[in-house]
Amino acid sequence: MATAKTPVVSPDAAAAYRAAGCWRDRTVVDDLRDVASLHPDKVAAVTYRVDRRVPETLSYGQLARLVDRVAGGLVELGVRSGDVVSLQLPNWWQFSVLVLACGRIGAVTSPLPPILRRREVGFALERTQSKVCVVPDIFRGFDHANMVADLARGLPSLEHAFVTGHAPPGTERFDDHFLDQRWEERLDTRELDALAPHPDELAQIQFTSGTTGEPKGVMHTHNTLYAGVRTIPDALGLGADDVVLMASTMGHQTGYLYGALMPFSYGMKVVYQDVWNGSTMLDIVADEGVTWTMGATPFVIDTLAAARERPRAVPTLRFFTTAGAPIPPHLVDATEEVLGTTRLVAVWGMTENGAVTVTRPDDPKEVATVSDGRPMPWMELKVVDGAGAEVPRGDTGRLLARGAAQFIGYFKRDDLYRAALDDDGWLDTGDLARMDDRGRIRIAGRSKDLVIRGGENVPVAEVEAALYRHPSVREVAVVGVRDERLGERVCVVVVPAGSPPTLEDIAGHLQEYGMAKQFWPERIMVVDELPKTPSGKVQKFRLREQLAGEGDT
Repeated sequence: MATAKTPVVSPDAAAAYRAAGCWRDRTVVDDLRDVASLHPDKVAAVTYRVDRRVPETLSYGQLARLVDRVAGGLVELGVRSGDVVSLQLPNWWQFSVLVLACGRIGAVTSPLPPILRRREVGFALERTQSKVCVVPDIFRGFDHANMVADLARGLPSLEHAFVTGHAPPGTERFDDHFLDQRWEERLDTRELDALAPHPDELAQIQFTSGTTGEPKGVMHTHNTLYAGVRTIPDALGLGADDVVLMASTMGHQTGYLYGALMPFSYGMKVVYQDVWNGSTMLDIVADEGVTWTMGATPFVIDTLAAARERPRAVPTLRFFTTAGAPIPPHLVDATEEVLGTTRLVAVWGMTENGAVTVTRPDDPKEVATVSDGRPMPWMELKVVDGAGAEVPRGDTGRLLARGAAQFIGYFKRDDLYRAALDDDGWLDTGDLARMDDRGRIRIAGRSKDLVIRGGENVPVAEVEAALYRHPSVREVAVVGVRDERLGERVCVVVVPAGSPPTLEDIAGHLQEYGMAKQFWPERIMVVDELPKTPSGKVQKFRLREQLAGEGDT
């Protein structure tokens, strides 16, 4: 059982968060039930599955009934407040129903991206002592059902392993227990209501994707999640009439917050795409009237490529929000040129605090290429030097954050939590950044990714942004490699767009760009793809490991 915790903030801060409306005395389940009562026939969720020709549609009335049914099914299994339910499902309506059902009875969700395999899934199930786990049978060619059946034999805490589809020995069919039984009619609504959690209780354990090492279980309450949810609609003016497309996996925080929670908090229609394809995405946008979507930069690149190959009108798509990496400058103009009315929006955030900064609709469009936006009023940021003193605006330093969306701890790793926060509750994000006079930040790289060549700090993010302008570069990552004389030398890892660039091509490009020579890469490695986390962040430690084992290129 996961222990419920209260956010570690001062009473004054908690009161301010409640006054701002980003902490409440209700949860997303209450929002869902209100919309279902007022607009039961309104479309709530549409699921596009790659293995089915016709999308599945649920109204708000149907969704609310399914949430009560699945919540009743969990209660029948003995799941209660604080018990952990793990789910490794694609972007299907079943994912959201499970999240909401857990929220109905105070159970804690532990979402796992479908890309994870036995080692990572087993680690999460054992660490959280999950009581229930739900997986697909086979998804994208991988047999999740037999994986979880094997894992369950060595996990006595895992009492029930459910499979959506064919269930091998040692597992149970999800539909048989949860959907084919009318649990909502066997349990009085008041019985479910009595199990409702307090919004400051633990709601989620989300494991970080791991850009540096062992995954950490980030703990969020219903209120810290809601504060993260509010950032996007408040910054962009989204509301009940908007249509959300979520193709970013809901097993990580972007998809979870803005695919499984935000739509139902605001009475929106959400469309789920379970396997990413830029052309399919454009068809869905056109068919469903999508107004907002979010994904990593490669999602934007793929969408534009598909639109160029087969042009189609998508006039409803107002915003394409992207996070995880700087937006290459040419993408802003390309998006406007190819998609017409769509605006690229830059976001910065973390699993620990959701979306923290956002560029705004009234910003000049170019701002998204030089800034990651500014925070909402309930989040605070500051940039400090090595001694913890704030640096002047425009200078680069360590980025610290605190506020209503901040997590409440690392599950069973209080040592890491204490190390990450100072006495005033400021979280060391691990990012380097600078802040301008308007409070906008620009991420300059990870503090652990800092390259120091001959005592000079290399502006990694700026070098990468410059190289994205090279026509032969599709994706790029800059890392440091050890050097006896200089400490480190700069290496560029390139996924080419066509013919691979040479080191001389790269140097010539940066010279034309006007970048100081000491920042130019001295080594190049060409790869087919960059190693990434499920949320699209480049795992630079893997590149450093690979480079350490190779000779000069």
